[in-house]
Amino acid sequence: MSRMQEKYATEVAPALNSKFNYGSPMATPKFVKIVINMGVGEAIGDAKLLDQAVEEMATIAGQRPSVTRARKSISNFKLREGMPIGCRVTLRGQRMYEFLDRLMNLALPRVRDFRGVSPKGFDGRGNYTLGVRDQLIFAEIDYNKVQKVKGMNICIVTTAKTDEEARQLLAGMGMPFKKSAA
Repeated sequence: MSRMQEKYATEVAPALNSKFNYGSPMATPKFVKIVINMGVGEAIGDAKLLDQAVEEMATIAGQRPSVTRARKSISNFKLREGMPIGCRVTLRGQRMYEFLDRLMNLALPRVRDFRGVSPKGFDGRGNYTLGVRDQLIFAEIDYNKVQKVKGMNICIVTTAKTDEEARQLLAGMGMPFKKSAA
């Protein structure tokens, strides 16, 4: 059992139960999965960039990502249907909690001028998405091997019914949200 799983079971779940008065312990919001997506539009011209992105994401996530392909052709971008243009990985269980731990405690504090993640990344159904501008905030990435800085989207899927429940769940786990100006 990882540090984050233990924290969820001993601190966060009981706090959520007392705040929202759930009738059943199964109604307490929990994490389902984390999806990490990296779009590599430059892969149209240089296929090596996609291979490097796949390698870097495998290093960050600890799991081999799948290559995403274009759904339709867009002539202005010289894009054909079926061309590889990115990669994504879905983390669940132990790997999900370990990634969440590294993201909150190691990677996000390394962002330059970091004041917290935006509290506006919720989708209305209890899921949270944040964008990361470069992959170098993860300590596993070797700075000397990086040819091009690539960003990624990280989507945290929870069983929370509302954004407020999800916000409390993430804040309890240690997600550094920006303080509002009020």
